Amino acid sequence: MVKAVNTRSVDQELVKGPVDKAMEVLDALVRPGGPHRLGEIARRTGLTKPTVHRHLRTMAEYGFAEPAEGGSYRPGPRLLGLAAAALSDSRVLELGRPVLADLRRRTGHVAFYAVRHASEAVYLEQSEPAREYRMSTRPGHRSPLYACGVGLAMLSALPPEEAAAALGAPDPAGPDPDALDLEARTPHTLTDPAALRAVLARAALCGYAVDDEYDEPDVRSVAAPVLDAEGRAVGALGISGLTFTLDSESVEVFGPMVRAAARTVSAALGARTPALGVVDAGGERA
Repeated sequence: MVKAVNTRSVDQELVKGPVDKAMEVLDALVRPGGPHRLGEIARRTGLTKPTVHRHLRTMAEYGFAEPAEGGSYRPGPRLLGLAAAALSDSRVLELGRPVLADLRRRTGHVAFYAVRHASEAVYLEQSEPAREYRMSTRPGHRSPLYACGVGLAMLSALPPEEAAAALGAPDPAGPDPDALDLEARTPHTLTDPAALRAVLARAALCGYAVDDEYDEPDVRSVAAPVLDAEGRAVGALGISGLTFTLDSESVEVFGPMVRAAARTVSAALGARTPALGVVDAGGERA
């Protein structure tokens, strides 16, 4: 829910330190759809307009923000440079870019790579075919882990207690599945903990997860986890398309291709390739 502007008292704001507030402003500044007006950033962060303006002014002095038309702000050149430098220095992205390009060429669908931050999947890289429509997931886009293919893929590769914690379970050591608060993003989103557990179990068995309109109506995706040398899920790569182009038959064909692509990157990171399970129609290993 969007927060109202200037409804928080000064005492409430003091609960957060200046660095916390600056991070919230920076996070709102780089959201898609920019440049963003001061009032919009204040609504998104819940901070007062004077507080937001003070942080934006400081960020602009250091090149992290830049004034735009109509009193709005956009990311500054120094911030863009730091982001570009970090991405160009990423070992996983260096290995993954040619794999994503190959996956896009072979499937005809947009291919992407994402990582996990807390309970969200953050998209970092994308290889998109030339077509008349564009998918809404762009680099920088974020989705709840339980509602997108890459998120489900990463959750399926986590230890149960870590996956439960990522989903907001109150007690990671012994979570009550019914305590999970999973907000529906579409009529198809997995909000039932038992259904979510079944999807994750199947993804763990077959090596890839399917987002069946969980995050966006009429969009389906297939994704697989990328593992490091320690066997930890460092991210996930996948493909997505409109449901009439990425139908259930296509998923059966492209799922193993996505899994193989993820394992190519994982192997380059030193991960050992796990054995494949045979999954029957009920989601059980044969």
